[in-house]
Amino acid sequence: MPHEQITIATADGDCPAHVLTPAGGGGGPGVIVYMDAGGIRPAMVGMAQRLADAGHVVLLPDLFYRHGPYGPFDPHEVFKGDFRAIIGPLMATTGNARAAADTAACLAWFDGRRDVTGGRLGAVGFCMGGGMAIAAAGSYPGRFGAVASFHGGNLATDAPDSPHLHAPSLEAEVYIAAADADGSYPPAMAQRLEAAFDDAGVRYRAETYEGAAHGWMMPDFPVYDAAAAEIGWTEMLGLLRRAL
Repeated sequence: MPHEQITIATADGDCPAHVLTPAGGGGGPGVIVYMDAGGIRPAMVGMAQRLADAGHVVLLPDLFYRHGPYGPFDPHEVFKGDFRAIIGPLMATTGNARAAADTAACLAWFDGRRDVTGGRLGAVGFCMGGGMAIAAAGSYPGRFGAVASFHGGNLATDAPDSPHLHAPSLEAEVYIAAADADGSYPPAMAQRLEAAFDDAGVRYRAETYEGAAHGWMMPDFPVYDAAAAEIGWTEMLGLLRRAL
């Protein structure tokens, strides 16, 4: 089936997830998509399907499962009000460390698939999911060959689960796509992340999308930038082909 909904048993409970496979049938390398703070909604599922149609077996877990039922949210409506008041309680139920822990159950699920090819998986994250993707790949270095973070925030902080602390264990090739003038990922933070990657010998490329706002990849966000998003997709799919 090109799209099915499943439940993955994690250490903290049952995590709903979407499974997307190439529309024409068949399998391919596995990819875990780490969602943004908008949660699971049609646009997020559509992005995962685009990855699947490019030849991947894609798992999109709902990392807000600890919160319980929510949404789906319409970002255009949410951004008209107090975004953090609406999304904050959900974000508080997850984070880099918890997402990395949840990844263990996701990896076990992939181990049971016969249509997943290649030795390693890809991790793709958007907004808060960018840091989660890095943390997951650093927590299970032998399992991931590629990581892509798009407009990820707080990638190098003083927090004990800051993504940059995983640099020494990363084996995957990493692509960091930063938004322009992003308050959650200022130039000083980018320098800190890249210094950690350089010191650890991580294979990576980091670039800032000039003129693109935080969230530019998300087709249902008010700041969606179609031209910049297509560049992002080209980079992402090229990385996955190359590294997986």
